[in-house]
Amino acid sequence: MGFYADFHIHSRYSRGTSKTLDLLQLATWAEIKGITVLGSGDFTHPLWFDCLKSELAESAQGLFSLKTAHAGVFFILSSEISLIYKKNNKVRKVHLLILAPSLTAVEKINFRLNQRFNLKADGRPILGISARDLSAQILDIDDQVLIIPAHIWTPWFSLLGSKSGFDSVEECFEDYSPHIYAVETGLSADPPMLASVSSLRRLTFLSNSDAHSAQNIGREANELDCNFSYDGIAQAIRTGDMVRTIEFFPEAGKYHHDGHRNCAVSLSPAAARKLDNLCPVCAKPLTLGVLHRVQELANQEGKAPIPFVYQIPLKKILAQILKCGETSKKVERYYFSLIDRFGPEFHLLHHITIEEISKSDEPLAAAIQAMRENRVRRIPGYDGVYGRIILEPYSKF
Repeated sequence: MGFYADFHIHSRYSRGTSKTLDLLQLATWAEIKGITVLGSGDFTHPLWFDCLKSELAESAQGLFSLKTAHAGVFFILSSEISLIYKKNNKVRKVHLLILAPSLTAVEKINFRLNQRFNLKADGRPILGISARDLSAQILDIDDQVLIIPAHIWTPWFSLLGSKSGFDSVEECFEDYSPHIYAVETGLSADPPMLASVSSLRRLTFLSNSDAHSAQNIGREANELDCNFSYDGIAQAIRTGDMVRTIEFFPEAGKYHHDGHRNCAVSLSPAAARKLDNLCPVCAKPLTLGVLHRVQELANQEGKAPIPFVYQIPLKKILAQILKCGETSKKVERYYFSLIDRFGPEFHLLHHITIEEISKSDEPLAAAIQAMRENRVRRIPGYDGVYGRIILEPYSKF
């Protein structure tokens, strides 16, 4: 039987995260969501790495569980690294997700990086080194480490972003390109969008939450059915032998359309091009979104290499049913009553039959059926503003 994995999350030591975020919170919410394997996040930060070493025990090869609770949740050692450097007369800002097979490997990576860079400043450290050279150093330490370009289309900090990226994996990683086996779709893109670029087709497409809070883990995820170990997961990623990915509707992401947040301007790529990619309100350059960048590089039909499904987080569904905010107490009570009744969120959203749900909750059954059948109205996000996905039964509101 397969399992769900979310490899990309953050700790309390990353900017923009709760200072109470800890391993127990992460494991608790992983269990609520139905995530079996969760990235540890931020292993380069010395204080968080101390937590990993003291609070986790290796339960399967390269997979770790809390010593005190939630034995059914396993952590895989992961960290996101921000690279800012100059190449070919252009400043590049690329984020990489790193998966490591052991605490020993992480210790060696951290020791090497700490000789040149400040790892204490942020859980996602900023390093002045190229993606190619960082890969060479890390793989020299342990060639079982996986280096995965994160949210590859995001305008500001990604491999293919419109503001500071490259046009291909090969341009970025040069002779180390063969060591890159996977890329992360990001919230504003989906597998067909990536598959429309022929140079990406050799790679495995991963989808992760990039969560900065425990409740946001699993907003994107991966379903695997492989040997339950780091090596088994790494082999599945290298070969693309995965069951499917769980995707945000890409319009829900913060950078799907072109736009200007300060001017409340959101435009399709076609509309932006007619304006020479300038804001119609302030005449400054628009932030060109993921869809625009995909269309620039697309050179074939976008047929996803593995199955995927779209998902709306359960609390967002309940907010539409109740016609209130997703952080309201009404949604909170409703949410946990459903978890008590049906089990983990992923089980409810993807596995329980509509007939079974409708026996006790017809509005919920209708909403989940609409989600599963992609019967939604999509309002694209732009320039850092999340989009909205409105289920068909509630599209009038």
